Amino acid sequence: MKLTYGIDAKPKFGQLIVFGFQQLLAILAATIAVPAIVGNGMSESAALFGAGVGTIVYLLFTKFKSPVFLGSSFAFIGSMLAAFAGAASTQLGYVGLVCGAIFAGLVYVVISAVVKVSGVKWINRLMPPVVIGPTVSIIGLSLAVNAVGDLTKGKVLDAAGASTASPYVALICGLVTLFTVILCSVYGKKMVKLIPFILGILAGYLVAAIFTVIGNATDNPALQVIDFSVFASMKAVAVPDFTFVKAGAGLKELTGGYLATVAVAYIPVAFVVFAEHIADHKNLSTIIDQDLLVEPGLHRTLLGDGVGSIAGALFGGCPNTTYGESVGCVAITGNASIRTILTTAIMALVISFFGPFVTFLSTIPNCVMGGVCITLYGFIAVSGLKMIQNVDLGENKSLFVVAVILICGIGGLSVSFGNVTITSIACALILGIITNLLVNRKKAEQK
Repeated sequence: MKLTYGIDAKPKFGQLIVFGFQQLLAILAATIAVPAIVGNGMSESAALFGAGVGTIVYLLFTKFKSPVFLGSSFAFIGSMLAAFAGAASTQLGYVGLVCGAIFAGLVYVVISAVVKVSGVKWINRLMPPVVIGPTVSIIGLSLAVNAVGDLTKGKVLDAAGASTASPYVALICGLVTLFTVILCSVYGKKMVKLIPFILGILAGYLVAAIFTVIGNATDNPALQVIDFSVFASMKAVAVPDFTFVKAGAGLKELTGGYLATVAVAYIPVAFVVFAEHIADHKNLSTIIDQDLLVEPGLHRTLLGDGVGSIAGALFGGCPNTTYGESVGCVAITGNASIRTILTTAIMALVISFFGPFVTFLSTIPNCVMGGVCITLYGFIAVSGLKMIQNVDLGENKSLFVVAVILICGIGGLSVSFGNVTITSIACALILGIITNLLVNRKKAEQK
C-alpha cells in the first residue's frame, strides 16, 4: 500500500505528538485490560509504563526498522493467574510475574539464536502465503466479538457489574465513532486523513457526554454512558505501583517448586506466541512493503520482543507482544514512521504518572472504543486476505489449507493442558501448517 509516512520519515514535532497520541489510543484499551482481568492489585498505569519500556527495547533491538507498538499480551493471562494461584502470598505472585516473563523471554532468545544460525527460508517454506494469510485474517476476525460486544456497552456499571446505558444509546455513540473514522480516512485532507481515530473517538465521546449529562440531570441510567465520578478521586501525579517493587517483599518466599510451577505456566505459551509473532510481522511487512523477517531480521524482532517482554514485566507485570491494533493503525493511516512509535512509547511512560490524563483515558466508553476497533480489526483481517490474492483457490490443496485455518480460527478451537492454553490462532496455524505439509507431500518427495 502507499504510505504517507515511511519508516524513516520525520513528521514535524507537533504532528508527532498527535500521531503518537493516536497510536496510544489504539493500544490503550487492550494494554490496561490485561492487569484489570488478572487483578490481585495489578496497576493499569504500571502496565502502560511497562508497555512503553518494552516498545523502546524492541525498537533498539530492531534497529528502529519495525514500526509497531508492544502492549500487554492476552496470551499470558492464564500464566499470570497461575503465578498468583500457586503463590503463598500476593507478593510472591509478583515475583512469579517477573520470573515468568524471564522464562518466556529466554524462549525467544533461544529461538532467535536458532533463526540467526539457520535463517528464515525454512519459516517461509513452513508458512507460505496460503498458511500465513488466513492466519493473519484470524487475528482480526477472532477479535470481532470483542469489538461488537463493546459497541453496546457504556462505562457506568450497576451493582451486578453490567452497563446501565441502553444498548441503543451506546450503539449510537459507537456508530458515530465508526463513521467519523471512516469519513475522515476516506474523504479527509492532509492532517484529518492522518488522525481519523482521534477525531472518531472525540466525536463518539462528545455524543456519549451529551447523553450522560442528560441522563444525570434526569436521573435516567439508560442515558448514562460515561462514568464522570472517577474524576473526583483522581490525583494530579501518581507513581504507578511497579511490579519489581511489589516483588521485592516476596523474594524471601521463593522456592524451587514455585519456580517450576511458573516455568510450566509460561514457557509453553511463549512457543505459541512465537507463531503469532511471525504472523504479525508478516502482516506488517505486507503493509510497509518491506520483509521484516529479512531486515532487520526475525532474530532481531524475536530478541526485541523477548527482552522487551522481560523489561516491560519488571515494571508492569505483563509480558508484551506486538499489537494488531498498532499494525491496523499503521495500515489505515498510512503512517509507518518509526518516530511515531517511539513518541507513543515515550508518551506511555510520561502519561502513566499523570493522573488526570490516565483518568480521562479510562473514561472513554466501551462503545466508542468498539467503533474504533471495528476498523482496526477489520483492516487486520483484510490484510491477511490480501496475502492470498495470488493463491490459486481453485486447487483443492490450497482451498483445504485456507478452509482449515479459517474454520478452526473463527470457530475458536483452543486446547488447554492445565494452566497452559493453546489459543485459537495458534491452533489454527498449527493445523494449517500440518494440512499444507500433508497436501504438498508428493511435491516434497519429488524434491
